[in-house]
Amino acid sequence: MLLRDLFSTASKGVTVNRMRSLLTMLGIIIGVGAVVLMTGIGKSVEGVILGQIDIMGPQTMVIFPGNQGPEGGNASLRPDFDVLTLDDVKALRALTTISTIAPGIIVPGDAQYGHETTDPMLVGSTPEYFLNQNIKVDQGRLHDQQDEESSNFVVVIGSEIAEDLFFTSNPIGKRVEIAGRKFTVIGVLESVGMVFFQNLDDRIVMPLSTAIAITNRTHADMITMQAVDDFDIAFDDVRALLRQRHGITPAEDGSTDNDDFLVRSAAQAEAILGTVSISLTLFITMIAGISLFVGGIGIMNIMLVSVTERTREIGLRKAVGAKRKDILFQILIESIFLTLIGGCIGIVLGIALDFLISTAVGKFLSDFQFAISFGAILVALAMATITGISFGLYPALKASRLRPIEALRYE
Repeated sequence: MLLRDLFSTASKGVTVNRMRSLLTMLGIIIGVGAVVLMTGIGKSVEGVILGQIDIMGPQTMVIFPGNQGPEGGNASLRPDFDVLTLDDVKALRALTTISTIAPGIIVPGDAQYGHETTDPMLVGSTPEYFLNQNIKVDQGRLHDQQDEESSNFVVVIGSEIAEDLFFTSNPIGKRVEIAGRKFTVIGVLESVGMVFFQNLDDRIVMPLSTAIAITNRTHADMITMQAVDDFDIAFDDVRALLRQRHGITPAEDGSTDNDDFLVRSAAQAEAILGTVSISLTLFITMIAGISLFVGGIGIMNIMLVSVTERTREIGLRKAVGAKRKDILFQILIESIFLTLIGGCIGIVLGIALDFLISTAVGKFLSDFQFAISFGAILVALAMATITGISFGLYPALKASRLRPIEALRYE
């Protein structure tokens, strides 16, 4: 039998009972659709996180008081978290492996202009804060060293704050009330969006000296810094210096359990992303494997039923000269057709759902973009084909071994 005839006969066998074929393909559709959907969403999330890492910069690190990382720590022994002093900042600034360092103080309070009020993140920091966070100004200017030395009551506001308080009017030079005091707006920051699930457009930055005068604080809520060359060396230097100043004995197992501070970096975030990506891939593979296995059992079952229903037809084909391999290939191709059609439907549904989810999430998270993984699509189609061959082989062998006389007598 010609290969063309085999494909023609197999396609007729699949389409003769479309509803039964569709129900048989459900497992394949779900498995392939899940692979396409989850890899697409994973690629979108990865793009968001990598974009946030790029915003921070590869040499950036941030220190927080307390130890709330995955390794636990003794933060509960210091409930006030007043552990990062401004003297610590001076000591860290003396490190040759650190280029710029900026302590940050969170100032409580609202921002008000006229009848409009908003609840922003109020940060007091030095001009180096903008360098460490890769922050650029859209209008006006950033506060400088002169503002810092004079403790000027000036602020730079995020794009969302500018929109909430001033709408379409130019905020530069306007005076806003923050924490009960009047500040002059000297700049509006470029829109950044979400960075590690924190909206950086909803913040107001004032000089550190002004924040200290308002709060009477002698400690920092965070410290941002940039490494000079080798990031790992700078990272170790920072940790060693703070442990020495705070009288901390390092844990014997090398963990950070004894630390009263937490150091985070863009490099760590990228490493965490890699771990999450591997876990997501394994999870998707498990879902796809289970769905394809279930779908494969359904295909084997339906092909066995098809062989039983067409026993006389198979006997007649053999009686007129069809060979065993012709019958085997006919049934096997039908099985592969079922899985490939199911795989194509699953791909279309997976892409459609990915697009709908990306569109919905993109309205709230602008960096979340629609993405698909062509590699995942090819792998899904390959897995569907292998499933069709694996679970279609037994029914095909059974059909090819039928004796013509017994098949023709089958009622």
